[in-house]
Amino acid sequence: MKKVLSLILAALLTLALLSACGGPGSDRDGGIQIVTTIFPEYDWVMNILGSNPAGADVTMLLDTGVDLHSFQPTAEDILKISTCDLFIYVGGESDEWVGDALREAANQNRIVLNLLDTLGDAVKEEEVIEGMQEEEHDHDHDEDEEHEEEDHDGEETEYDEHVWLSLRNAAALVKSIAEALCQIDPQNADAYRSSAAAYIEKLNALDREYRSAVAGGRFSTLLFGDRFPFRYMADDYGLGYYAAFVGCSAETEASFETVTFLAQKTDELALPAVMTIEGTDRRIAETVVQNTKTKDQKILLMDSMQSVTAKDVKNGASYLSIMEKNLTVLKEALQ
Repeated sequence: MKKVLSLILAALLTLALLSACGGPGSDRDGGIQIVTTIFPEYDWVMNILGSNPAGADVTMLLDTGVDLHSFQPTAEDILKISTCDLFIYVGGESDEWVGDALREAANQNRIVLNLLDTLGDAVKEEEVIEGMQEEEHDHDHDEDEEHEEEDHDGEETEYDEHVWLSLRNAAALVKSIAEALCQIDPQNADAYRSSAAAYIEKLNALDREYRSAVAGGRFSTLLFGDRFPFRYMADDYGLGYYAAFVGCSAETEASFETVTFLAQKTDELALPAVMTIEGTDRRIAETVVQNTKTKDQKILLMDSMQSVTAKDVKNGASYLSIMEKNLTVLKEALQ
């Protein structure tokens, strides 16, 4: 499967380069070109650039609301990655296509930042906890291809990709992105470092608000009738959690056993709310509530920033504003 993908990407890149080289459609004009896959990366870059003294052009590939886990690049996307100066991507299982795109890249001097690699030991393995419905994974690997990292039992280790949902991870990643920009554009390094420092202070201030909210809450557990991409956030503040599925699951239907477990856990802990995430309907959360004793829990939505569109950005969406809204929801869930 990966060999087929590699051939497809190579063909797409060749066609894109042939159509773009020297033509009026080429967006390579000598300025700094930055390509990000997801919204948080894009917004971090824009904050680090500040007044954008070098006139850098920044692209967010996932700008139509498509989920990270189902994204497939177009020929234009591959061309942008091939010719950019800085490429930032998450680096998990959802980004399997990236390796082939980078091998075919025209600009081999570009800087590549893989969020998972950048965070190193702070990255967590995907976790299936009590009551969570497991998903069957069908990994199609040829014997002569590279394999994912394996654990001691010879099974592939899958990592939780949603690292951006930790404000502490965000601060570390912003610092790394700023240093990459300083390397590309040393003339404006002081401006980038200054903007990054100011932005990191905002991240740290919001982190303190989260800590205060959790410390003052009556409850210390979140229960999601949905996928659970918020493990990094929960672990940052010592919150317990239950959910129907892991964060990267493609499942949309919960089993009777899963719903029953979540409803009973809601009753046991007397939780005031059942959580859900953006981009999904509320059916599972509603079913959980209807199977509790009181049937009066609120259904609250937290935004994992996996469906932010270019229109949302134009209308003022930002990483900090979404995390601030999540804090408001978190307070309601814990009070």
